[in-house]
Amino acid sequence: MGYAAHPERYSRIDYRRCGNSGLVLPAISLGLWHNFGHVDLRSNFEPILYTAFDLGIIHFDLANNYGPPPGSAESNFGAILKDGFVRYRDEMIISTKAGFNMWEGPYGEWGSKKYLVASLDQSLKRMGLDYVDIFYHHRPDPNTDLEESMSTLDLVIRQGKALYAGISNYPPDQAQKAFDILKRLGTPCVIHQPKYSMLERTPENGLLNTLQTNNVGCIAFSPLAQGLLTDKYLKGIPEQSRAARNPSLKPEQITPVLIKKITQLNELAASRGQKLSEMAISWLLRDQRITSVLIGASKVAHVHDAYNAHTRIDFSPEELNSIDAILHAG
Repeated sequence: MGYAAHPERYSRIDYRRCGNSGLVLPAISLGLWHNFGHVDLRSNFEPILYTAFDLGIIHFDLANNYGPPPGSAESNFGAILKDGFVRYRDEMIISTKAGFNMWEGPYGEWGSKKYLVASLDQSLKRMGLDYVDIFYHHRPDPNTDLEESMSTLDLVIRQGKALYAGISNYPPDQAQKAFDILKRLGTPCVIHQPKYSMLERTPENGLLNTLQTNNVGCIAFSPLAQGLLTDKYLKGIPEQSRAARNPSLKPEQITPVLIKKITQLNELAASRGQKLSEMAISWLLRDQRITSVLIGASKVAHVHDAYNAHTRIDFSPEELNSIDAILHAG
């Protein structure tokens, strides 16, 4: 017998609306940036996907280059979608992106119409889909006119290859220009995906207010700062950790000052009856401008931790002041 979803999944998690659109997302979404590629074991990542869905986490976030190798996360997700999730496709929000390097040559990255259309066509084939629910431009392109990139989002939606338009990694001024173009074209941007955590608070410098003003949802990625906002690095760099084996987090970034801050945050989380990873997610979700927090997971327990976090978004003024004091200390 194949996979059968938990019958009470929709009563197990909160859902938040993206602005005034029809798109609602679970408070926790699952990203497939790492741990779902061909270098990983299906016997490990398949239960992660099923566990998430059973908890009401119906949003699965991908990109063309997720793996490794690039494209393999989409291929693996497509296989599981076909084998186990097939009857639940219409209950899911499946997103993908294009913008970072995917293949050689001038049309293998950034934001040209040529690249974005080709990339989405490839993504759909890898996942075995007729359309994705959200298609993002993954990063601003300094060399392509913004009108071209945004008109391509409008195009693929009118073609039925995507239902909603999104952008990621855009600063406030460029995001506003993108919103204005898409609104004029008749395909409003409904969601923005910025990097946001206790250790990366750039979105507070105008972006969150810009999103709120334009009725655009916000899904925060890297909420644990690639594992820094856990107890993983408190006693050194574990052999199998991100800092030990992935260039996206370098060992020299884990300074004594940072370890001191993480240690103090870990103690504060314990006083709340939480793990540090849970508190970091709760801290993001306390802000109603955040539609969803996008987590990664290398084991089923990580999904449960994030799920637990969404039930504890209550913070006292004293706790919030303590968190800011810890983060701003030298």
